[in-house]
Amino acid sequence: MAANRYRLRSLAKRGHRGAITTLWLLDRTDQLLSLILIANTLVNALATGTATAIAILFFGYDFSAVAVAIALLAFVLIVFAEITPKFIGATYPENISLATSALLKPMMALAAPLIWFVNLFVKLVLVLVRVRPANAAQRHRVSPEELRAIVLEGGNFIPQKHKSILLNLFDLETISVEDIMTPRAQIEALNLAVPVDEIRRQLTTCYHNKLPVYEGEINQILGILHVRHAVALLNAAEELTVAHFRDILTAPYYIPQDTSVFTQLQYFQENKERLGIIVDEYGEVQGLVTLDDIIEEMIGEFTTSVPGAARSETFDWDAHGECLLEGTTALRDINKRLALDFPLDGPKTLNGLMLEQLQEIPDAPISLKIGAVVIEVIQVQNQAIKVIKLRRPPAWNSR
Repeated sequence: MAANRYRLRSLAKRGHRGAITTLWLLDRTDQLLSLILIANTLVNALATGTATAIAILFFGYDFSAVAVAIALLAFVLIVFAEITPKFIGATYPENISLATSALLKPMMALAAPLIWFVNLFVKLVLVLVRVRPANAAQRHRVSPEELRAIVLEGGNFIPQKHKSILLNLFDLETISVEDIMTPRAQIEALNLAVPVDEIRRQLTTCYHNKLPVYEGEINQILGILHVRHAVALLNAAEELTVAHFRDILTAPYYIPQDTSVFTQLQYFQENKERLGIIVDEYGEVQGLVTLDDIIEEMIGEFTTSVPGAARSETFDWDAHGECLLEGTTALRDINKRLALDFPLDGPKTLNGLMLEQLQEIPDAPISLKIGAVVIEVIQVQNQAIKVIKLRRPPAWNSR
């Protein structure tokens, strides 16, 4: 019962006969337990009867002699037939299971009529006490929380990088695209309302291969522009107009802001998309998310940092236990990299958290304390907190 079923399944897939037989027995736990307990009870009863008969044979019907014999037998059974074997079994469950399965399987076949007869009464008692036995699939079904615990307890058996990726995969169900999106204020987009020369300049200096295109106001998105297609237009001899860019746009792909990251990964795969525009319940653009963003959430950052992209910045505590951050830095990134525990069920950025706590746009400098961390507003610009300094408790510096 203590054998690692995952290890047994691994051995069974490689053709190990003992593992195959052991799994076959474990799939019939009710019959296996019945066989073991029936045999154990019969042997104990036989041993007790034999010890009593021997005591009577040598000492007659002396109650004290019979009692001593039974006590000695009980001690021997407890030490050598119960506790010691169970300790050994708990220490080497797979080894013992593999060795004994070949014996238990034919014994189960021979004792099948007796097991069936005994189980009739067992099932009757279970019905009377309203207990419904779970089938093997239900007993060994593993929940996401249990899988997470298995990964965390994997220790040296799982490389740290692999463990990190597996844990990130579990998190994909619990976070939304809003948690990993590029916020609206940081989106690099193309505005067709500006002069063509300005559009040309932006295309020759952009850092992405796809750009959202709007006209006048970013909520009026016309489509997605593939920059490589636009480069062909720039090299054309004819004079460029806004209509040329309109003709090569593809339809935008919209995503509700509360969509889980794992679900969105599936949608990207099904719809053959790599970029989506995130909108709220009123249709207002909140940001965008790409397939690369989701992959980075699973395996860590691997793309080249883009100017203005706060999620790509690296930061850490300095020697004085301080960290200087932009207000747009995501709280999830701060919690991961600085080992903090800022709440994630409200604002998504450090700026949003500060505004929620202060209930107003502050005049720098101002400080407040959230948990054990002191947060100091360094710079406020354009109705938003631009630069913030975090200061950890002195006790943390010795860790």
